[in-house]
Amino acid sequence: MDFNSFLSSAALANLSRDSARDQIPSNLDLTRAAALEISRDSYLEAESRGLTLSELLETEEYDPSPLGSPLDAFERQLALAGVRLAGRQPTSVEQFYQKAPALLPEFMLRELKKGQQMRPELNKLIASSTVINSNRYTPFFIDTASTGKFSLRPVGEGAEIPQLIVTEQTHAITVGDFGLTLKTSYRALRHRSTAQFRVLLWYIGFKMQTDKIGMIVNTIINGDGNANSAKVVNAAATGALTYADLVTLWSQFAPFEMTTLVCHIDKLKTILNLSEFKDPLIGYRFQQQGDLINPLGSTLVRSDEVPTDYVIGLDNRFAIEEVIAQPLMIEYDKVIEQRFEEAVISEAVAYAKIVKDAAIILDTVFS
Repeated sequence: MDFNSFLSSAALANLSRDSARDQIPSNLDLTRAAALEISRDSYLEAESRGLTLSELLETEEYDPSPLGSPLDAFERQLALAGVRLAGRQPTSVEQFYQKAPALLPEFMLRELKKGQQMRPELNKLIASSTVINSNRYTPFFIDTASTGKFSLRPVGEGAEIPQLIVTEQTHAITVGDFGLTLKTSYRALRHRSTAQFRVLLWYIGFKMQTDKIGMIVNTIINGDGNANSAKVVNAAATGALTYADLVTLWSQFAPFEMTTLVCHIDKLKTILNLSEFKDPLIGYRFQQQGDLINPLGSTLVRSDEVPTDYVIGLDNRFAIEEVIAQPLMIEYDKVIEQRFEEAVISEAVAYAKIVKDAAIILDTVFS
């Protein structure tokens, strides 16, 4: 999705409407916030404690938010600096440099995360998220080949007790660093409103999340390097996708459930146009709210990284694990000291298979 399409997207409209927290209450108590000095050292302390600046400000020795507070600790710092993010007169980005340049990196990080939240589909594809302290990770190997031995049944005296064998995979996966450098000049940015700037940051976060969905698709199709690529079943006839084919895919999942379907926009349009899914109520929800149908109880997720002849089905509760070696971060030094000549945005993440059989591919074009 390009930037212009993103500006008109439903996800952006929904988040933009939620602007109540961007308004500064007139009776806000900033006494404790004013006693704090936010600087580069604050980021260093947060980093040493494994926290973001926002999380550090919420600790007891700083400015924890009381129950029911309209603003969190970082938002109170923005209010103290006179930074307004919405309303009729949002302040310019220059307000950060005049009043509180050290707040800008955390502001950018928070808005990037909001952009990531605009692609909630990612959470519909992963079973769990694991944070590690290395760039190498060895997933579990769960032996499901002999499922007949792993079942609840009476065990007589001297009989073998059912076993589920769990070991480590043969090959570790490498958790790579991913990111980009956002370059601009102080002159180009200083008179832009914070409302404009945050939309740009939303788009970057949104695009990063979209790319991570593509990484998940690649892991499902090709595996994580441990000979665990997804099983492929063929449609009844090459070059076509029918309702019966989706039922065939659904039937392959026992004992799992096909909770999610992931496909290219071309296949997505085909599914939406199947006569079995042209229920009037379904059409109303799609036309009025943009809610996609749930064929056979599955959530539809679009990813144009999926080959056009594939439909991926998965049980998102068991299929994919997210591995994070470094959460989303910004090089705060450059933002604070160089008046935003450039900002390096990075994240170290990879994806691994948990249970191979929890993801199956339907191939609609084959020889």
